Amino acid sequence: MTVLLWVTLIPQTLGMAKGPVEGLKCTPLVYFQSQWGTTEATVTYMTLTKKVFTHSECQKSKRVSIFLSMPDEIETEEIIKDIFRQGKTCFIPRYQLQSNHMDMVKLVSPEEIASLPRTSWNIQQPSEDEVLEEALSTGGLDLIFVPGLGFNKQSNHLGWGKGYYDAYLKRCLQSQDVKPYTLALVFKEQICLQVPVDENDVKVDEVLYKDSGAPLALTTAAE
Repeated sequence: MTVLLWVTLIPQTLGMAKGPVEGLKCTPLVYFQSQWGTTEATVTYMTLTKKVFTHSECQKSKRVSIFLSMPDEIETEEIIKDIFRQGKTCFIPRYQLQSNHMDMVKLVSPEEIASLPRTSWNIQQPSEDEVLEEALSTGGLDLIFVPGLGFNKQSNHLGWGKGYYDAYLKRCLQSQDVKPYTLALVFKEQICLQVPVDENDVKVDEVLYKDSGAPLALTTAAE
């Protein structure tokens, strides 16, 4: 399996980076192509899924937001199924493509995912005109799984360039008394020495990868 990761040069658009991104110090992210064997990719996904199942924050959470994974992200299908098995309430992102506004809307069942339409970014989400329960209007969230292109060990993250999750996490802080725990699931190649950040960026609480807790050699683009 080939895993492709890409970053944007212009924050307002999504596309393949043609050169280095200022402030980014990580070999894989400018144009990363890792020849993962199917077995290795599956082991990574299964290991992370098991870590999520036993994670204390995941076990005690009741209202969970999780993204629907793209082909180059850690697969979230089994985690979503487990959310429902545990009787938790599941919310998924609904992006407004012309702005950086995002809501977390209720997912009725894992089976609903197959019928969700795709955006121009090939992301599955409910249509904008469908009236659905929104997390912050009905009790907030305990746990948010945060996607991204790159992360460092200081829990900074590089998203897709429009700041959806940064803006949403700030709304969470304004609308609920207890901050939701934020957790990122990543391939170890996404762990960087440095990622570009500014005053609008919000750190995640924890970055979880296959060998979390073990020493990890971080490389820079110069290497």
